[in-house]
Amino acid sequence: MEVILKQDIKNLGEKDDVVNVKPGYGRNFLIPQGFAILATTSSRKVLAENLKQAQFKQEKIRKDADAIATRLEGVTLTIGAKAGETGKIFGSINTIQIADALKKEGFEVDRRRITFDAEPKFVGDYTANLNLHKEVKVKVPFTVVAE
Repeated sequence: MEVILKQDIKNLGEKDDVVNVKPGYGRNFLIPQGFAILATTSSRKVLAENLKQAQFKQEKIRKDADAIATRLEGVTLTIGAKAGETGKIFGSINTIQIADALKKEGFEVDRRRITFDAEPKFVGDYTANLNLHKEVKVKVPFTVVAE
């Protein structure tokens, strides 16, 4: 029995995959739980059209991410934080502060797409990794200064 998966299922396949399963597993578990639909001719045509449209959207998103990545080349951010005499920061620098600094520079980046190589705990230079798209990743240097 062939079914089209509606979501990722471990050890079976990913969303929009057409997989061959035993009839009982498909009829009694996958289809009633909403994890899959029968792979009929019409559902395969709908799947093909949806994949084509999704690919077009993903290509547009990737091009937009490439444009932002090229504009981010050479940008260096400065983040102010309260620090002690030894240079240790009170509190921490987080992704929200990086996203706000990027917004001031004219870049709209979701804070959930920002990670750090090393957690900023002292005054100094660090690097933030921006995952703009699964294929487009940018490293943005930033400096933490004492206020």
